[in-house]
Amino acid sequence: MSDEVSHLNDLYEEVILDHCKNPRNFKALPEANRKAEGYNPLCGDKVTVYLKLEDGVVQDISFEGIGCAISTAAASLMTETLKGKNLTEVETLFQGFHDLVTGKGGETSQMGKLMVFHGVSEFPVRVKCATLVWHTLQAALQQTQEPATTE
Repeated sequence: MSDEVSHLNDLYEEVILDHCKNPRNFKALPEANRKAEGYNPLCGDKVTVYLKLEDGVVQDISFEGIGCAISTAAASLMTETLKGKNLTEVETLFQGFHDLVTGKGGETSQMGKLMVFHGVSEFPVRVKCATLVWHTLQAALQQTQEPATTE
């Protein structure tokens, strides 16, 4: 592994650990008009996503729950990334993130900080940890009553 790749991996690990230890937007959102719960039975991660959607734009978004470092960091970074985005942008980011963590490649120019999850594709069990909050977001958008799951 080159020094540059090693340095990038270290930087990505730092970002993930920071978002795990100090998650952004980790709170209930009383004014939310969409909400969904998610559960990963494989590792026990549980998440609730709160969403305030107005005129097709994410005005506010937050989450609560318990999970591993990858799951918590993914939720924190997702909420930071999606504020102010319209539904088309949200769907594009969902697909891009899914392609990124499953190793399918795809368009990554809009991924920004979410690129820290590029290495997750090397650990298939961790893909479910990283995508749980995104599937839960989809359930909130679709107003699904059943908890989102990674199974």
